[in-house]
Amino acid sequence: MKGGDLPTTRPQECARKSSEQRRKLDQAFAVACVIIACLSLVVLALLLSAITFEGVRFLSFQFLIAAPGPEPAEAGIGPSLGGTIWVCAVCAFMTLPVGVATAVLLEEFKPRNIVLRWLHGFLQLNIANLAGVPSVVYGIIGLTAFVAMFGLFGSVNDPVLELGASYYDQFVSEGDLVAFVPVSGPQAPETEPRDGMTAYTSSGQPFKMIVADRQTFDFNDPANQKNMKRTFFTDSEPGRVSRKSWYFIRIPFGRGVLAGSLTLMLVVLPIVIISTQEALRAVPDSLRAGALGMGSTPWQVVWHITLPAAVPGIMTGAILAMSRAIGEAAPILMIAGIVYIGSAPGNLMDDFSVMPLQIFTWASRPQAAFHSLAASGIIVLLAMLLAFNAVAVLIRHKMQKPLT
Repeated sequence: MKGGDLPTTRPQECARKSSEQRRKLDQAFAVACVIIACLSLVVLALLLSAITFEGVRFLSFQFLIAAPGPEPAEAGIGPSLGGTIWVCAVCAFMTLPVGVATAVLLEEFKPRNIVLRWLHGFLQLNIANLAGVPSVVYGIIGLTAFVAMFGLFGSVNDPVLELGASYYDQFVSEGDLVAFVPVSGPQAPETEPRDGMTAYTSSGQPFKMIVADRQTFDFNDPANQKNMKRTFFTDSEPGRVSRKSWYFIRIPFGRGVLAGSLTLMLVVLPIVIISTQEALRAVPDSLRAGALGMGSTPWQVVWHITLPAAVPGIMTGAILAMSRAIGEAAPILMIAGIVYIGSAPGNLMDDFSVMPLQIFTWASRPQAAFHSLAASGIIVLLAMLLAFNAVAVLIRHKMQKPLT
């Protein structure tokens, strides 16, 4: 051994070999991750390409506004598209404030009392567990709690409260004039036409009905022929119709947009709460301490410091929540059922359908043309999902500020 040379000990050699092995394992793991990610992107690209190739031939403006029908060339996704927009918009409007407020209460105002601390931990545990509950369970809950309201407030056909609805008995005259006679409600007795009774045209113009007996009516009389448009017979059978305003609401809610939105709120609410809590925890405690040291109240700290700093994380949770809500089919199937809906909802109580249900219906048909319609619907659904996410990303970008 030459002077100045240090002997290579066995522990040093083992440590060098161990370090090389770990480095090789790290490199192999990184390469494996890249390969898996590339394979995932390739599979995704193939799926999107196949869907686009299959469904692009039916994509048109007419497809977006037309109702489903037996002929694939004339069928569209308009009612389901409108229903999806209604349900997701109402769901987001209700879920985000409730979810953020719940997360702020649990994270920023933790109790000190031992009983309240136990309750806080119990709530936190249940929120985490609810995030893994199958969505069909929420559908059953929504069917009981929102559609029927546990049977405590009557039935949907005989609600205890209605606001924004008017009911009429509809008659058709011998001159094909449609007349509407107001009635008190959906369960009111049928109107018996009387001579001189006030009725309304479809445009809302009042007029006096002329009611006669069909057996004694003289059709050749010039006076009767002149008034034929306003002439109704005593044996005319009315049809019960309703006109509902945009703010129409009833209790119980029934199988309408509001019941579906509340059910989806139950599905995505745990996601919003948990993601908001994580965003709040990511805010440095030094900001809270500095604001409290300057004399701010705890609520002022939350409103002016913590929440603005946590908005990017909150919006990320909102994106994840709405991405799940827009593609849910099981809870909506429990609420709305598979029925033909020929128009988009006009108020919160209207019957509705959503795009996942319509896509499922088309995909289950044996004809190949309906499978292409399902692919077109998937393209529209993905476009809507990207639009919702783009709005959330834009809000997150505009409100993102440095923490220092």
